[in-house]
Amino acid sequence: LTLNGGEQVKAESDAMVSMTSNISVEGKAEGGVFGMLKRTFTGESMFMQTLKNNSSALGEVHVAPSEPGDLAVLELNGSNSYILQKGAFLASESGIIMNAVSQGVMKGLLSGEGFFLQKASGKGKLVISSFGGILKKTLAPGETWIVDNGHLVAWSGTVNYEVKKASSGIMSSLTSGEGFVCHCKGPGDVYIQSRNPSSFAGWIRQFIPTK
Repeated sequence: LTLNGGEQVKAESDAMVSMTSNISVEGKAEGGVFGMLKRTFTGESMFMQTLKNNSSALGEVHVAPSEPGDLAVLELNGSNSYILQKGAFLASESGIIMNAVSQGVMKGLLSGEGFFLQKASGKGKLVISSFGGILKKTLAPGETWIVDNGHLVAWSGTVNYEVKKASSGIMSSLTSGEGFVCHCKGPGDVYIQSRNPSSFAGWIRQFIPTK
């Protein structure tokens, strides 16, 4: 991130990798105590980093997520918004507002995304991170794209999604290994990650010694 004199950005806690000496880093509770609690509901840390250029010279900050994967830069113009899965937020310009939104009990249980998600609004650039590669799919009005649970990263506020069985029957859905999937309906953009954190954790588990 390149910062002009006096410019500042927000980043996820512990996101800073390196920076020029004219940049300061400060931990802040975004939105006060209530905002801190809402961030924990979305799987984020309670505090955010504020990285600020305190000089008139150009400054530079390198940030990175904790998971190995890709980054994408989303543009918000003041009228559009994006919904982010837990852990997808990495950094943003100061004009971006992050809030926790509820997606209901059934979606929370079946989608694998939890009861609360992050909503990004405001104006500026937003950097999101994925687990593995990231794919952007642009949906036309009424167009539907099916995404397996655990692979959704972010989607436009204009996109609606429903959680449905992967197959017509319960047994077929379970035996196919897919279970429930998300039917995303346009218009808008959907960002998809190539790796599933839960599946990866299951693969790692087989190598962990047990008593």
